[in-house]
Amino acid sequence: MISFLRGTVAHVGLSTAVIDLNGAGMSVYATPQTLSKLRTGEEGKLFTSLIVREDSLTLFGFASDDEREVFDVLLSVSGVGPRLALAVLAVHDPEAIRVAAHTGDSKTFTKVPGIGPKVGGRIVLELAGKLVPHGTATPAGAPAASSEGVWKPQVVAAMTSLGWSEKDATGSIDKALADAPELAGEGNVAEILRTTLRWLGQDGARAGNRVGSRG
Repeated sequence: MISFLRGTVAHVGLSTAVIDLNGAGMSVYATPQTLSKLRTGEEGKLFTSLIVREDSLTLFGFASDDEREVFDVLLSVSGVGPRLALAVLAVHDPEAIRVAAHTGDSKTFTKVPGIGPKVGGRIVLELAGKLVPHGTATPAGAPAASSEGVWKPQVVAAMTSLGWSEKDATGSIDKALADAPELAGEGNVAEILRTTLRWLGQDGARAGNRVGSRG
């Protein structure tokens, strides 16, 4: 694995840079923000992630190790490839992505060109628990922001982005949490969303069994 590149910047383009490593030019894809920090003829360093395909080896470069980590985690989402993951980092900094994933805020991701409501909803669902914001510990003695008025609109928004109506989403959340009331107190948006979707799947199976028994 190529963890980083350090060498003379030979070229900076709109979407790529070329780093000269002792006479070998390495082409790296990066966000506009990262590319803007490089200067032709000067030394540059990029943290990198190597994407291996059957017909290609492609390097993606980042200004920080945190950016690379978020990029690699985004790739774990089904349907999100390296170009789309890089587009997310071009629009949002790593901490904003961590916060959005942690709170189930799918709208943050739909601000990225190429990501619609369904993909945004899938991202927050599949990233649940994988990205944690830095420095989000609640100070001692401070009240936790876990009331229903804080987390419920976010869970409803995530579900409507996945295709449910607001009415069905609200009702499903209430029914799912009847079996797990402790989640309501914790206010973990991602976990509540996952629990509700799991409950919906189980309820659908129960409904199918009831219909089958009538036949």
